[in-house]
Amino acid sequence: MTGIYFSGTGNTKFCIEKFLEHFGGTQFFSIEDNAAAPAISESRDIVFAYPIYYSNMPKIVRDFIERNSSMWRGKNIYIIATMGLFSGDGSGVSARLFKKFGANIIGGLHIKMPDCIGDIKALKKPYEKNLETVKSAVQKISNAAEDYKNKKPAQEGLNFLYHMAGLFGQRLYFHSKTKNYTDSSKIIHDVCTGCGKCEKLCPMKNIRISEGKAVSGNMCTLCYRCFSSCPQRAITILGSKVLEQHNIENYKDNI
Repeated sequence: MTGIYFSGTGNTKFCIEKFLEHFGGTQFFSIEDNAAAPAISESRDIVFAYPIYYSNMPKIVRDFIERNSSMWRGKNIYIIATMGLFSGDGSGVSARLFKKFGANIIGGLHIKMPDCIGDIKALKKPYEKNLETVKSAVQKISNAAEDYKNKKPAQEGLNFLYHMAGLFGQRLYFHSKTKNYTDSSKIIHDVCTGCGKCEKLCPMKNIRISEGKAVSGNMCTLCYRCFSSCPQRAITILGSKVLEQHNIENYKDNI
């Protein structure tokens, strides 16, 4: 079994790592890792994990699946979708694409994690509530791993009712948010010190340092990695003010 994932602020990486802990001899790679494609080619069983934005996949994830379309034929894929509250068919959006390329979908798992969109007030909770969310996620992942071992994998997000919930719950109205890369990321230049951390972390190479300040382009995939890692709180994406920066590491010691 091989794990493949995309994670903006660490939630999804945390979840796939917890899932794979239940299976000996497993390895996992980010889609940003050059070793991901060879690992997929060499494995028959894949656990594929990603966060959900507006009941859809991040553009970077869709592009990875389509770019490597020939590799999915005959693969057995179990999908983990992480979300702040609701996705409907979070695992189903990739499942339909994988099936198009000849993959076998084994199951789907939806995991609620602390919200990482830190420049919008919606879904914000205190640390204690977020910690409860992470603990619940760990337990659900453990149960799902045992079900997988017992050949009863979860089927969340995969049937018609989930599809309708995702479509009419968010995706129909917000499809444009994830259809293309965007110029949503904004730099607060009066605050930016040009440290270059965002430039190094951006999975799309959408940020560069110019004349001592970060400059963003039009290839943002809304992952919030730069936002959550900026030491000066100098980046916004969907909102206009930094309210909270999310880091899954803040919860690990108390789980």
